[in-house]
Parts: sequence; C-alpha cells; structure tokens
Amino acid sequence: MNDPASPADALRSSLATLLDGLPPRRAAQAVDRLIASYRGATPTDTPILRDRADVAAYAAYRMPATFEAVHAALEAFAETVPDWAPGSHIDVGGGTGAATWAVTATWPGERSVTVLDWAEPALATGREIAAANPALEDVRWQRARIGSALTLDPTDLVTVSYVLNELTAADRTALLDTVASAARTVVIVEPGTPDGYARVIEARDRLVAAGFRIAAPCPHSAACPIVPGTDWCHFAARVSRSSLHRQIKGGSLAYEDEKFSYVAATRLPATPAPARVVRKPQIRKGQVLLDLCETEPALRRTTVTKRHGDLYKAARDTDWGDAWPPAEDREPEL
Repeated sequence: MNDPASPADALRSSLATLLDGLPPRRAAQAVDRLIASYRGATPTDTPILRDRADVAAYAAYRMPATFEAVHAALEAFAETVPDWAPGSHIDVGGGTGAATWAVTATWPGERSVTVLDWAEPALATGREIAAANPALEDVRWQRARIGSALTLDPTDLVTVSYVLNELTAADRTALLDTVASAARTVVIVEPGTPDGYARVIEARDRLVAAGFRIAAPCPHSAACPIVPGTDWCHFAARVSRSSLHRQIKGGSLAYEDEKFSYVAATRLPATPAPARVVRKPQIRKGQVLLDLCETEPALRRTTVTKRHGDLYKAARDTDWGDAWPPAEDREPEL
C-alpha cells in the first residue's frame, strides 16, 4: 500500500492544474505586479489579489514558498511544545490558504480552521486547492477586512503570514492587539528583508507586552540583541519548484531559497532552544563556525572542532535556523 502524499506533494499536485486556460503572458504580467506588491509598492486600502488571473499567478508564484516558510516557523515552534497540537486555527489574511497547509504538515489531523481574507477570488481558489487535502475539507473560507474592525473568536493558533506589509501602521497595531486577545499561540511570518524583520520585531514587542512568551526563533523574550540598522534576523527555506513553478517564474533551477523572518509567541509553557543558528554555518577543514543567538541575550560565534566528537558531527549537519545544540546533546534539566 502506498503512503499518502505529503501535504507539500499534495499542494504541488493541486497547483499543477491551476493555470490551465490562463494565457502565459497574462500570468507573467500578474506575477510582475505581485513582485512589486510584495516589495512594498502596494496600496494598503485595496486587496493585492484582484481576480482569478491574479490568484492563479499568486498561487503558482508564492504559495509553495509561503508554505515552506510558514512550515519552517511552525516546526521550530513545535519543537518547543512537543506534546501540544492546536485544536483550532485561524489564518488571518490567509489568501489561498498556504499557512493552513503548513499547519497540517506540522500537526497532522483535522481541526477547526478558518481562513480570513478580504479577496473573495483568493478564498474561492483556496477552497478549490484545499480539496486535495482531506484535513482541510471543513475549512471555513470567510471574507473579512483585515484591520481595526476585525474580531476573532478564541483559538489555539493564529497565523499571520505575509500580511503586515499590506496594512497601515494603525491597522497593524489593531490587528496585533486583536490576535493577542484571541490566541494562545501566534505565529507571524514576513519576508526576510530589513523591512520585514522590522515588522516582525514590532509584532514581537507588542506580543511580549501583552503577556506572551517568545518560543522561536529567539531563545529568550528580552529585546533583540541586533543593533537596529546594522543587521536583520532572517532565515531560509528550501522550496522545490515544479515545472509549472519554473515556467511562471522564468527560472531554470529545480529549487529556490525563500528568505523569511518570523516570530512564534505563546501563552503555553514552551521551552525555547538554548540558542538558535542565525546565519548559514561555515564548514571549514576540521571545524564548523556557528553564529548563534543565545539566551543571555547575546549574539556569539562559536567554533566546533573535531575535538568535540559527536558535537562536531552534529554541527556539520546543522542548518541555518536550527536550534543549538541538538536536543540529544543538551544537558538534562535538574
């Protein structure tokens, strides 16, 4: 008996039929406009996704990358609460529902799910795509203005991915306060740019002020040790690209790396990592250089050499964004 397709495989399969009948030129034009929008040149008073062509182009261009970025953030959070799974999920500004797919990939099984977005074409297409995922069979796809007028029912998990850039400063603040009042856990994902990181830090600070604890990526809930304007915290998720995806984006590689910034904040008794690898590890002869954000809080580079035995082997297998040290190499709590 064959294993059922993973959520990532099922998503790619569902996307494969999405552009049928859409002229390639029109899809490419929609992609160009979407690229400009996600770089910050979008009005904050109108939906980015306006019609079926926009939605189809968005799904082919952005959905696989959004899925992988949100999945990476959720996996990092899940490691801090290994015995917990959300019984309910609200995806705010969820569009075609990439974050709902990422949640099912992190915590298999069915749960109460609501996707809120102000673009009806995105919701309709999201419902169509979700038909390939049995765990999303009963999702509520609900049109809503994301901003100061939004209200949310109490829920275990709220995801807000690639949304804050579309809002005015006042609407961002109102949304964060609404989310903080409704959710036990909040996961926010933004593009891995200086501006995206700034929005994540703004959200992080507001959630901490509301009584949340930071579970990931930070190993602490204190202020970020990065000096503003000197650097930004971001990570990368590897995205497998289908032939359709390569066609729509005009690329030839079978993969790409999606850069993203995120924060996972919770009211649960989470156990953050002792440290987080915040840059791509540098593997040199007989040593691995790891740039870490540590509990103190502080940023520090540590060198792991062959003299460290199994820890050196673990360092060679460690990726950007991973917790450090690996769970099996940590000192037991007394």
